[in-house]
Amino acid sequence: MKRSELVRYINNFLEIEQYKDYAPNGLQVEGGEEINTIVTGVTACQALIDEAIKLKADAVLVHHGFFWKNEPLSIVGMKQKRIKSLLVNNINLLGYHLPLDGHAEVGNNAQLGKLWQLKDITPEPGLLRLGTLPAAMSVEDFKRLVSDSLGREALHLPGGKDRVKTVAWCSGGAQHYITQAAEWGADVYISGEVSEQTTHLARELGLHYLAAGHHATETLGVYCLGVHLAERFGVVHHHIDIENPV
Repeated sequence: MKRSELVRYINNFLEIEQYKDYAPNGLQVEGGEEINTIVTGVTACQALIDEAIKLKADAVLVHHGFFWKNEPLSIVGMKQKRIKSLLVNNINLLGYHLPLDGHAEVGNNAQLGKLWQLKDITPEPGLLRLGTLPAAMSVEDFKRLVSDSLGREALHLPGGKDRVKTVAWCSGGAQHYITQAAEWGADVYISGEVSEQTTHLARELGLHYLAAGHHATETLGVYCLGVHLAERFGVVHHHIDIENPV
């Protein structure tokens, strides 16, 4: 398929104009016009680009791309090597950040809700989600469910009751939503990262906090988007998970 067709479709599908983001969403580095093979991954690191080159990919589609606000503008060092690798091999780079967190079908948060069998009862639009488990369970059992489903041991900061049923969640580095999660009545809040003050907030707000990993909570969205594109357009899709314990 044509690059322009792919970019136009994803931009519309993810409704990128709805988000004020920290990096450009869409085509970030232009490669060849024809796209037959797409590699997806969480972050456009050198290891992912190298795998895409081995697979003779025409496009790399990621959640964490390039050109973030407040980063140096100069294309030198590590940034130069990454971009040069794409340009020399005629590979397109497409990055979608917040739109790939918030999408109702393939988004990271939608997919996490499905993974944990949560009934979504979110009271207002936004990235933060609220849901209920089919039945209340002990917080230790729920922590085990989250850890096993993501293949990474979640960090538990206790602050709530022994049994949980109402869950708030937001993928990535969204620990700052813990206050809103408490206001929504969540028994437990899950995000990817943790800050020093999160410990005290969980204790004083009266809910549990699970830091389940930035990378781990953001693997599902870009994978599902790649599967969707392969099914709709017949392109070849390879998902490469570059290990990241953070």
